[in-house]
Amino acid sequence: MSGFKAFLKKKDIEISLKRYGIDALGAMAQGLFCSLLIGTIINTVGTQFKIPFLTTTVATVAGIEYTVGGIAMAMSGPAMAVAIAHALKCPPLVLFSMISVGFAANALGGAGGPLAVLFVAILSAEIGKIVSKETKVDILVTPLVTIGTGIFFSWLIAPALGSAAMWLGNIIMWATDLQPFLMGIVVSVVVGMALTLPISSAAICAALGLTGLAGGAAVAGCSAQMIGFAIISFKENKWGGLVSQGIGTSMLQMGNIVKNPRIWIAPTLTSAITGPVATCIFRLKMNGEPISSGMGTCGLVGQIGVYSGWLKDIAEGTKTAVTAFDWTGLVMISLVLPAILSLLFHLFAKKMKWVKDGDLKL
Repeated sequence: MSGFKAFLKKKDIEISLKRYGIDALGAMAQGLFCSLLIGTIINTVGTQFKIPFLTTTVATVAGIEYTVGGIAMAMSGPAMAVAIAHALKCPPLVLFSMISVGFAANALGGAGGPLAVLFVAILSAEIGKIVSKETKVDILVTPLVTIGTGIFFSWLIAPALGSAAMWLGNIIMWATDLQPFLMGIVVSVVVGMALTLPISSAAICAALGLTGLAGGAAVAGCSAQMIGFAIISFKENKWGGLVSQGIGTSMLQMGNIVKNPRIWIAPTLTSAITGPVATCIFRLKMNGEPISSGMGTCGLVGQIGVYSGWLKDIAEGTKTAVTAFDWTGLVMISLVLPAILSLLFHLFAKKMKWVKDGDLKL
């Protein structure tokens, strides 16, 4: 057993929740961001500002025409797999081989491709690391084993994983449509807390394909955490903290949450209010890319996702136009309500002596 552990250590294979549930999942979200999400933003900018280079076909592959954004979106599978392999500290030959693995897993996983890529990429990357540099023909063996096992696992488990992810996502969305008040609270609070924890809310939303009202509730929860922490910590962190948390990430407060979990009360209670307000009053829907549901105000990606969803609905004929009520709802849910409510809850927490000055200092 000690020899096996030594071998795993030599290969830098760490079987742990942190390595697979935090590092790999977070990297997957970054891969999605740098492909699918950026491609969506490029397409949206090109369409809205009528930029010919961004709206015309730049490549045709197997009869399918691709714009600049379309090419970026098509590379989401390889981008996720390479990002995961990088997080798992794979050697170069394994890392580069993951391009093919990611494409296969994402394609065979269907709409639930991100979850399939996560599992298949982890399995094939670790197997690739095991054989890496163990033979004199490493340049042949490592890619063959990595790609071979990756495509085999894609064929074996990707369709089932993709279907399971979409089934669960559909259940959540169905439940939110059926019980928008209750599920608005649940989705907003859970996804919002996942955003602040060292796991990836964006990857979770992408894996589950979370859109519609449930996606809107997720945007509300994430925005409540980010804007909430940015506002209540302004006294300690000034403008730098406002920007880094408000359009960066509320995860910066994780160390302070460990020291005093009660600083989390204000943003979390805020998300419990803004979630049902989003689902029941403004009927805020995220019909853009699912990954945007878990981004909140990070780079305003959540808001851009909602807007691109509006444009998509208009193009499909399910929505006639973007109304003033739509914009009011998006601004209130994303910025105004999180700022006001979180500050009120924070002042109450300070009055109760649950939180004191300096607890939110970054």
